[in-house]
Amino acid sequence: MSELEIKFYVVAVLSAITVGLSKGGLPVVGGMAVPVLALVISPIEAAGLLLPIYVVTDMFGLWSYRREYDRRNLQILVPATVLGISIGWAAASRVPEALVTLFVGVIGLAFCLNNWLRGSKSIAPRPADIPRGMFWGMLSGFTSFVSHSGGPPYQVYVLPQRLEKMIYAGTTTILFAIMNAVKLVPYWALGQLSWANFKVASILFPVGIAATFVGVRLVRVVPEKAFFHIVQIGLFLVSLKLIIDVISEQLG
Repeated sequence: MSELEIKFYVVAVLSAITVGLSKGGLPVVGGMAVPVLALVISPIEAAGLLLPIYVVTDMFGLWSYRREYDRRNLQILVPATVLGISIGWAAASRVPEALVTLFVGVIGLAFCLNNWLRGSKSIAPRPADIPRGMFWGMLSGFTSFVSHSGGPPYQVYVLPQRLEKMIYAGTTTILFAIMNAVKLVPYWALGQLSWANFKVASILFPVGIAATFVGVRLVRVVPEKAFFHIVQIGLFLVSLKLIIDVISEQLG
């Protein structure tokens, strides 16, 4: 195995771990999967390679949270995200690869900066509502389609509701499982799902599945604040590198 192949699989394993952790109820971690894998392949290729891992780990996440979710949010967000995925499919052939890379990086930076600037300000819980849910749901579906980075828009809408921890994790897991299943058709139509990708993904399935159960355990026992702080630093650094790479490529 060449040095390049070793580097690819090391990064791919890390991406599979973040996918599994996100399906275990830690959605912020999932936002790192494509940016991390995009360090060694294009973000479009990374999205296609990771989708089978998302779908397989979804099954274990659904089982873990089969009784813990918020029905009202799912009723609003499922149709909104499906619409966003449809928009992403329609625009797929018109979006340059560099723009997708930049988009992924900017989403990550914006999410981190929003959290850090907000700090510890106390805001009254905001209930689920259709106008905001449709807007952020569509944006989540779109960004999930182009780069599997639908988490930040979703969190902008759901986190202010201050759902109970396990209900939040379960709602997130169920919604994104539905989104990933819906994405299989357009990804196949666009040629982003291939036998070669599936063979690589199948090697990573055990890693993603194991990380899913680790994620469930972490949600139950680890304080969220400290864990998410570390994850956000990682997401910030990876997103910043992607943005720098795009700028350097354009200037070069």
